[in-house]
Amino acid sequence: MKRLPLDDTFKINRTPVTLREIVLDKLRGAILNFQLLPGDRLVERDLCERLGVSRTSVREALRHLESEGLVEFDGSKGPRVAIITLEDARDIYELRCVLEGLIVQLFTLNAKAKDIRALERALEENRKVLESGNLQQVLDSVQGFYDVLLEGSGNQIAAAQLRLLQARISYLRATSVSQANRRDASNHEMERIVEAIKSGDPMVAHQASVDHVRAAAKVALEYLKSKQGEQGDMREFVTPIALKEPRIGR
Repeated sequence: MKRLPLDDTFKINRTPVTLREIVLDKLRGAILNFQLLPGDRLVERDLCERLGVSRTSVREALRHLESEGLVEFDGSKGPRVAIITLEDARDIYELRCVLEGLIVQLFTLNAKAKDIRALERALEENRKVLESGNLQQVLDSVQGFYDVLLEGSGNQIAAAQLRLLQARISYLRATSVSQANRRDASNHEMERIVEAIKSGDPMVAHQASVDHVRAAAKVALEYLKSKQGEQGDMREFVTPIALKEPRIGR
């Protein structure tokens, strides 16, 4: 994975927005954009200087990123960018299959016409952003697509569980879409999800969602395996069975 340089955009210009939130967004963005790589030490003094903020602001942001799974504290050595192992990634993708498959099924059953239009707009936005080549914009547009699905599904508990994983999902998504030919394939898969939803068949929509996650997992897991030097066969990636009796629409 090629390291991108920390440029002047990393510096914070103070605004009325909460400083803690700005620091958090800057650090999270640097991790997701591979300006800070897995295993990199996060020295508070250096971060304070680069960001132009106090040590308290940096420390609070690091603790929050720890809760998101993007930062880990290594005893006396202090914080570092978390290393998402091959096993961690596999587990996350399997959970995504279950939760996102459910979300898509419920969206198919419960979404109103305005929700479907919003999903189509989010898909079109993703298609346009893909042409820019800006990784952060791509990640934001994909998250926007999923935000529509989460909101329209009607199941706030399932949505909350997915949001708990959002940071690590975004990191793995950045890993996969950074690979050759993955971006266009991803958009085509998202288009299949939208068409399946519009068909009104929750089982077809579920399968389209699972296929999308599996395709992303294949790219990301193969990349992580090559980078982490893990030997032997990977444990089989499990595909969950679609719900046979999805909840009746409201």
